[in-house]
Amino acid sequence: MDDHLVTRRDVVKGGAAAMTLAAAGPTVGPALAANANQNTATGVVFEDRSRTGTRQPDDPGIPGVLVSNGRDVVRTDRDGRYTLPADDQTIIFVIKPTGYAPPVEPGTMLPRFHYIHQPNGTPPALRYRGIDPTGPLPVSVDFALRKAEEPTRFDVLLFTDPHAESPAAIDFIRTDVVNALVGTDAAFGITAGDIMFDDLALYDRYNRVIGEIGIPWHNIAGNHDLNFDAPDRAYALETFKRTFGPTYYAFEYGGARFLMLDNVDYLGKCKYRGRFGEKQLAFVANMLRETPVDRLVVATMHIPLRCDLDPKHPAINTADCTELLELLGDRPCVSFSGHMHTTEHHYLDRDNAAPHHHHVMTTVSGSWWSGPYDHRGVAVADSPDGNPNGFHILSVDGNRYATRFRPAKEPATPQMRIVIDGATQRDAASDGDLRRFFGTPLSQDQVAATDVIVNFFDGGPRTVVEYRIGERAPVRMERVRRPDPFVKGVFARHQDSKKSWVAAEPCTHLFVARLPADLEPGTHRIMVEARDEYGRAHHDHLVVEVIGA
Repeated sequence: MDDHLVTRRDVVKGGAAAMTLAAAGPTVGPALAANANQNTATGVVFEDRSRTGTRQPDDPGIPGVLVSNGRDVVRTDRDGRYTLPADDQTIIFVIKPTGYAPPVEPGTMLPRFHYIHQPNGTPPALRYRGIDPTGPLPVSVDFALRKAEEPTRFDVLLFTDPHAESPAAIDFIRTDVVNALVGTDAAFGITAGDIMFDDLALYDRYNRVIGEIGIPWHNIAGNHDLNFDAPDRAYALETFKRTFGPTYYAFEYGGARFLMLDNVDYLGKCKYRGRFGEKQLAFVANMLRETPVDRLVVATMHIPLRCDLDPKHPAINTADCTELLELLGDRPCVSFSGHMHTTEHHYLDRDNAAPHHHHVMTTVSGSWWSGPYDHRGVAVADSPDGNPNGFHILSVDGNRYATRFRPAKEPATPQMRIVIDGATQRDAASDGDLRRFFGTPLSQDQVAATDVIVNFFDGGPRTVVEYRIGERAPVRMERVRRPDPFVKGVFARHQDSKKSWVAAEPCTHLFVARLPADLEPGTHRIMVEARDEYGRAHHDHLVVEVIGA
């Protein structure tokens, strides 16, 4: 892994390309010889055999590698050279091919695959530091890649909305998630936006904490990563770009194509909407033209393509979702988002193709780090739909995929919560005695009015859940859309420690069935089997007691 590291000093002027520019002139940075044509970027993608990051005589150019300016996508020629149009706000980036890796920054594990061309830098009125003036476009913008073994079967860690709003929240992220992932076998990680919670000065510490997981980490921006004092979208992600690079880009791993997209369209005055825009969709179209139709395409964005809470609200749905789906066509693909702090599976119609699977993911921060502290001093942070806070793991096998949910605080990684809910339990939600949800003895006359409720944390419309008691026949459970009664009780009990806006939201993965009216007095085990969105079986149980009337 250390073979791919570059230093922060190397990347401060625009990513991995900056360190390779020494080959074009005697110094690094704006003093390099300027390109005579400032409307055209040219350079070489080379194999960094020397392991220096700077092209040496024995470092050959790599043919057939994709390079982009955020709209156009070109392939390098037989010598590894490319040419692209450029303007005064261009980020040139290489699309990592299978079998190669760009350098990563030590300490943060951020891939460095881009060069920022912004001659005048960021306008000075922004609160958080943006991009320093880069000066004229250099004669050659070169990119180093190093050979790397990449299996076609691999795992990816999927985070969204860690919301590092304060030093304490970074402590929570480190303790709740990072410590357990050090030494992971996953190939790389992705965060789908809302890395920060408006305080962009915390990027450096946060990135160094995530870097300790020890794998390359890719990021896109969310609405809380914006420079809110920017007048519009043009300068709304200057701090993000300085820290991470392009706001949308692509890379390949193990034969699969990953599209990292930006659909937070900033309108100024702290307002935004979900929209990719024409330029980004042109980039996607150009990328897909260079992608074999049998390859898996994984698209990640912050705002959902479609949201259950309000499918028409412009800030939580993507206006040009249909245009993206048309570009994806009938190729194997899946997409991921965050933003909602709920978990949802959508299957969106496509012309002449199977529905597109869009997965709105559980967030790392859950209820924005609300709730009482656990024994480690970490906020409990149950999500508004009743899920524990956590993350997902994407497993890729050729052009097939599956995901699984990983609760942050549960070493046994439970996939469901089983509760009983009747008049007694509803009273418990108001008086704060949550024990009754988990099987406090029921009188026999309460049984017929008591439901079994399963929150299957990563469930959706294709999930099937049933319960069984003893030798009785299995009971199929109905998927309902309503708030999880348990999390309603949790929030009611902990009003003083939750964020003021946090409330129980309708859950799309709640399953309900009534207890048998003739359940006899005694102790009973409710055994639950759930078949998830991929057909995999999960089991759990709850013990209840019934006493005579």
